Amino acid sequence: MTQIAFIFPGQGSQSVGMGAELAQGYPVAKAVFDEADAFLDRPLSQLCFEGPETALKQTENTQLAILACSVATLKILTQSGIVPKVVAGHSLGEYSALVASGVLAFSDALKLVNARAQFMAEAGEEQDGTMAAILGMDIEQLENICKKVDGVVGIANYNCPGQLVISGEVDAVQDVISLASEEIGARRCRALPVSGAFHSPLMSSAQEKFQDVLNAVAFHAPQIDVVMNVTGESVADLDSIKQLLFQQITKPVQWEKTLNTIDNDRITNFIEVGPGKVLSGLVKRTFPESSTFNVDDIETLLLVEDAFGNGE
Repeated sequence: MTQIAFIFPGQGSQSVGMGAELAQGYPVAKAVFDEADAFLDRPLSQLCFEGPETALKQTENTQLAILACSVATLKILTQSGIVPKVVAGHSLGEYSALVASGVLAFSDALKLVNARAQFMAEAGEEQDGTMAAILGMDIEQLENICKKVDGVVGIANYNCPGQLVISGEVDAVQDVISLASEEIGARRCRALPVSGAFHSPLMSSAQEKFQDVLNAVAFHAPQIDVVMNVTGESVADLDSIKQLLFQQITKPVQWEKTLNTIDNDRITNFIEVGPGKVLSGLVKRTFPESSTFNVDDIETLLLVEDAFGNGE
């Protein structure tokens, strides 16, 4: 049987209309959205399907919307008999991955992400922070620039070779952009439309609030290997998984290392489960010979079912 990795997108992959076609066509997907609406006591599904985009972009909505879409898509794939050997998720996507691996019930993932999103939004209001993508620069070079500037700033996402994201105080991020632009050209640096300095020490207040919510949720032994963001390594111990989710709020996402860990298991087929195809692009830039698929509507679902259905 072909071995597959499921990868789950994070914030930034959202778009109005996401999940609508799958929910209309598959009762198992609609049930996920119905569960989310009932749990949250508000129409999250309507926000996914119809917008408005301004509301969908708000952190406290975006994270829940992407989680629901990703898990709805996951349920269809599972119903089709397409099961991964390993799972991983980018930032917020880690919660979808933990649902896929059996570590978290969907209801508990909703509880955690609802709290995480609210606390991160509050931290973004308390601390004036931002993020920026820096393209075409090596890690050591960018780390040295971050050390040169005054204020809080550091690498937040190690996405793939040549694609890094910094996070921190607004002035410090701008100073890094200026210095990096001098070395690699201004068009290779761009500010990101975010409401806070995610994966940086500026999220420490969110992290502190999150601890009690994390402690109140049941974690179960993984049924499928899961690779975690903070270490970029496969983790099975439940206390470690819980601790890494806590750390993830202020620590960088080691996505390139995550992909290398999956590749070390000789898995070369990646299915991005949920809205968009950002992660598929990162996989291709890291491993050009890999096979990548994304599933976010019926057309892409049928392609994956043709490729991997019935154990092929």
